[in-house]
Amino acid sequence: MLTIYNTLSKTKEVFKPLEGNKVRMYVCGMTVYDFCHLGHGRSMVAFDLVTRWLRYSGYDLTYVRNITDIDDKIINRANENGESFDALTARMIDAMHEDERRLNILKPDLEPRATDHIPGMHAMIQTLIDKGYAYAPGNGDVYYRVGKFVGYGKLSRKKIEDLRIGARIEVDEAKQDPLDFVLWKGVKPGEPSWESPWGPGRPGWHIECSVMSTCCLGESFDIHGGGSDLEFPHHENEIAQSEAATGKPYAASWMHCGMIRINGEKMSKSLNNFFTIRDVLDKYHPEVVRYLLVSSHYRSAINYSEDSLRDSKGALERFYHALRGLPLVAPQGGEAFVERFAAAMNDDFGTPEACAVLFDLVREINRLRESDAQAAAGLAARLRELGGLLGVLQLDADEFLRAGAEGKVDAAEVEALIQARLQARADKNWAESDRIRDQITAMGVVLEDGKGGTTWRLAD
Repeated sequence: MLTIYNTLSKTKEVFKPLEGNKVRMYVCGMTVYDFCHLGHGRSMVAFDLVTRWLRYSGYDLTYVRNITDIDDKIINRANENGESFDALTARMIDAMHEDERRLNILKPDLEPRATDHIPGMHAMIQTLIDKGYAYAPGNGDVYYRVGKFVGYGKLSRKKIEDLRIGARIEVDEAKQDPLDFVLWKGVKPGEPSWESPWGPGRPGWHIECSVMSTCCLGESFDIHGGGSDLEFPHHENEIAQSEAATGKPYAASWMHCGMIRINGEKMSKSLNNFFTIRDVLDKYHPEVVRYLLVSSHYRSAINYSEDSLRDSKGALERFYHALRGLPLVAPQGGEAFVERFAAAMNDDFGTPEACAVLFDLVREINRLRESDAQAAAGLAARLRELGGLLGVLQLDADEFLRAGAEGKVDAAEVEALIQARLQARADKNWAESDRIRDQITAMGVVLEDGKGGTTWRLAD
């Protein structure tokens, strides 16, 4: 029985889809004005993990993750670069997809872009105006009337009276209340714009997600996700807009993943303390980065450091050493490990406990390796199966353990030296065997002699 921590209720709840076995999930995606940083990768991987587990559990999932392809940051960056906003976003979307591929992130079923949903935004904004939840002051802008929505603050637990303290209206705004937020922005010089009933302009950020989510999934759906930094004001405003427009509950469950932190601060472009995904992947194998992101619980913060990445690499090396040299067979045995893994994942996607199960499985594989190779191979396949639900352990063991060897050692030379050493051992020429081993070690290569023969990997 799957339980999910619902940010709306602030408690774990037994998950029950709104409609039979169908699950509809919307996740706030990237604003594509720059390369994705590792904090974005955290959200991508977290909801990729949720996707894999829901489908493994038998749910019929529709996963929607949007692309914000028009906003202030995009316009400013495009102007800085001297290019059109759509040329910038096209490049960044391609780069994002490449980052996802390298991190073994499954594609969402639908990936709507804000600029493709402008007419739907017009329709929802007009509905809000007709119902008295929005107003057009006549300057080309349209604002949402926060004070009219009775449930405002129910997600973040913020109170309107507290929010009003210190709030102010900028001189170029025509708000009736400092808390009111923009639904449609009147055109400004040098900005892209679309025609609307209120004059040329562009959408506000919050209305984009309300329209894309309800267009793709309906007025009420099962799960809405994103980073914890979106809880307020973005997700709070989505609820206010959507529920005021439709008169129905918006998302049944809200999931928020924790941030990547560096020296105690959130990784973000605004703080200039971020590492792009591609920067990190230039130094570390993609599976090492992915394991770092899945081995912590999705709701917890991750402290990014070289030490944490080295720990991730060490864990994966332990897994792949257990897989190395065993034949590829169908998963067999290990049912108790599967049950423990499922119990961990069904408890709000408890990946730390699920990873602990994998380590226990490795110990059993290593125990059986010499005495019962067939049983060890069946459990190794089970390890790959469970690892696959986390998006790892799908590579050839030697491929992973030798990753990074290209350009550092000549693989053909290493193989030739291994064969020469094996011949020296067969001839009982122990001095020559030791000399060759020392030569290989000096190349930065570690030899591992086992029942299946001699294998090698780069030294740490």
